[in-house]
Amino acid sequence: MATQAQEHLLAWLRDAHAMEEQAETMLTSQIGRLKHYPDLRRKLEEHLSETKRQAELVNDCIMRLGGDPSTVKDTMGKMVAFGQGLSGLFVDDEVIKGSLASYTFEQMEIASYTVLVAAAEACGDTTTAAICARILKEEEAMAKWLAAQMPNLVRAFLQLDEIPGVAAKR
Repeated sequence: MATQAQEHLLAWLRDAHAMEEQAETMLTSQIGRLKHYPDLRRKLEEHLSETKRQAELVNDCIMRLGGDPSTVKDTMGKMVAFGQGLSGLFVDDEVIKGSLASYTFEQMEIASYTVLVAAAEACGDTTTAAICARILKEEEAMAKWLAAQMPNLVRAFLQLDEIPGVAAKR
C-alpha cells in the first residue's frame, strides 16, 4: 500500500504529464504560425522535441510507480493550450504575447519539477528524483534563453511592424 507521500508524488507526476501535453500543443501551435522569427522557431522546435521526451519520461515514472497518466488532465491541458493558440489569431502582437506565455509556462514547469524532485527524494525514489532534476535543468535553460532573447525579439517585432504588408505578429 502506498504512503500518503507516494500518492501525492503520483498525483503530481500526473499533473506534470498533463503539463507536458499542454506544452506540446502550445509549442506546436506557435511553431506552425511563426514566419519572421527563425531563431525563435528553431529554439521552439528544439524544445518541442525535449517536451515530447519529457512527457515520455514522466509517463515512465508514473507507470513504474504503478499508475497511469490522467486522461482527463491530459485532455484538459491540451484544450487549454488549443485555446491559447487560438487567442493568438486575435492580437496584433502574437509573437510577443506567445513569448510571454512561453516564459510564464516555463516558470510553472520549473516550480513543478522542483516540487517533484523534493517529493521523490522524500519518498526515497531516486530514479524519479534524477529524471525530474534533469527535466528541471532543461526547463531552466529554456526559461533563461527566452528571457535573454526577449529584448531582441521586441526590437525585431517593432522593426517588422513598420514594414507595410509584413505580418510582424508572426
